Amino acid sequence: MKILLKNELVSVPDLRHRLRQLRWFRASFRTNAKLVTESYGVPFEIDEKKLTRAFLGWVEIINAQKDYAGVDRKDFIVFAAGLVLCELIREQPAKALPRRIGARPADTSMREIVDFWPEGFLYTNFCIGAVAAVFQQEFGETRSIDKCADDLRTWWSYKENIAEMPSYAIAFLDKFLGQEPNWLVPDIVSARAAIRKALGEGRPSEALGGL
Repeated sequence: MKILLKNELVSVPDLRHRLRQLRWFRASFRTNAKLVTESYGVPFEIDEKKLTRAFLGWVEIINAQKDYAGVDRKDFIVFAAGLVLCELIREQPAKALPRRIGARPADTSMREIVDFWPEGFLYTNFCIGAVAAVFQQEFGETRSIDKCADDLRTWWSYKENIAEMPSYAIAFLDKFLGQEPNWLVPDIVSARAAIRKALGEGRPSEALGGL
């Protein structure tokens, strides 16, 4: 998967905190939608009210768990992005329009994924782009994307499972970023493998399941 938003965000000062401001969040989301349209020819209609609800829901949830940010800062950043993804999937602020714009991309695997679930791709690419930019800015690290993100079968499973439980989006984001997903309680930060390890609690048994 090509990370579309990273270069647009990495030069924004204090990005991690800017993205917790509604104006910056909405602007970044619209920018990502524009980049997806330019790259894959899929235009989107954005419902600003739903986007705002997704943001406010995320802020409320993340504030309730922010005490864990200092336990493992890198993992908490990924977890926070997973919560954003979960709220975007709950609210569905974007709708792909049926028309296509421009030339079709040569990358067949990603074209199939975008055609299969354009909104899910948009939300996921937004969150991965934000994570990649924050890691580059704060840690000087480049986040790699697992090859499963280019597999249509993974996206089939992703879409099916979040229809039953939107919080699975957090586990799938972990999977795409090459981290250990927690399939049983993905939205509980204290149950994450990295957090448990940092707290000296060992490998959590609830993270051993899978889909």
